[in-house]
Amino acid sequence: MKQYYFDYNATCPQLPEVNLAMQEVVTSAYGNPSSLHWAGRHARRKLDDARDAMAKFLDVASSQIVLTSGGTESNNMVIQGIMSQTQTGHVVLSAIEHPAILQAAEQWAKRYAGWTYTIVKPDSDGRIDSETFISACTEDTKLACLMWANNETGVVQPVFEVSQACRERKIPLLVDAVQAIGKLDVNLKSLDADFVSFSAHKIGGPRGVGILVERRGLHLEPLLIGGGQERGRRSGTENVAGAVGFAAALGKLDYTKVTGLRNAFEEQLKAVIPDVRFFGQTHERTANTSMFCVPGLEGETLLMQMDLAGFAVASGSACSSGKRDPSHVLMAMGVPEYQSRSSLRISFGVEHTEEMNTVLIEALLKIKKRLQQMGGR
Repeated sequence: MKQYYFDYNATCPQLPEVNLAMQEVVTSAYGNPSSLHWAGRHARRKLDDARDAMAKFLDVASSQIVLTSGGTESNNMVIQGIMSQTQTGHVVLSAIEHPAILQAAEQWAKRYAGWTYTIVKPDSDGRIDSETFISACTEDTKLACLMWANNETGVVQPVFEVSQACRERKIPLLVDAVQAIGKLDVNLKSLDADFVSFSAHKIGGPRGVGILVERRGLHLEPLLIGGGQERGRRSGTENVAGAVGFAAALGKLDYTKVTGLRNAFEEQLKAVIPDVRFFGQTHERTANTSMFCVPGLEGETLLMQMDLAGFAVASGSACSSGKRDPSHVLMAMGVPEYQSRSSLRISFGVEHTEEMNTVLIEALLKIKKRLQQMGGR
């Protein structure tokens, strides 16, 4: 059976040039980069070169880059690093944030009664209103969190407007840019946010590698202690091969090339399933993302049937240990629970073709008819 991968928002297949770059480091730079001998110095040079390449691509200083295990750690590092500095405070975040942000803020507020948070809901098509978000900030707000692009709907959020307002109010802003890199013009100087998180595996880099870009002069209580690596910001032996792989992946993929393919898929699916509902279409979206529901079909069953037919698609975030709860993003948008449970997300890669679109739609139609027949409709 032929297999088709349509889940690039969850992870992207590792690029050949990334494999080669990492293999070279694994075999030649095997020393601990904190060691002072020749093997350690060689590994340190590889690590520094990778950090410099990341900084150049993002147009920031190398000293601003903190190597992490991915977006989840980067986001937790900021939230816990800010909230642990004082007994009281307030956090503003959107209802469509990744669970790594929502759950981290919620857990901290439950643990310490002096902390509160405000969750700002999006409009019915998945975009946060910047004025509503900013108005939720108070004199006690110590942190604001707004993702650049949503991982489920692909809707691009007003991070530039929010960043400017936060700078004027001297409120630190965390921008989760995991879904933005490779899909949008990631200009960190124009964004001017205090913290920006990225993950390598969304752009063909290795899994388990991320970076946090941190504004100079800011202080976070470290999440991990015991070695003093990353200028005291994140202890633990650095993942040299992973950092080199991340650097090798930067700039290699341009998801904007699949905009036409995504749009054609939605037009063709609408033509054969008129009652399909797409989410986020009225706003700017990342070019490769399409989230929709087919009324009357249970999403988990549809997902399983697609898998059995050889199609890797998703129902939302891939960071929930395989759980199939209603999409918290769609629920925040006011989508009924039955539609939230019937949703699928298709996220395209640069190698996808119109022929693959046709095969995907044919499979959806076939499975829809089969499930309806099984349900007696």
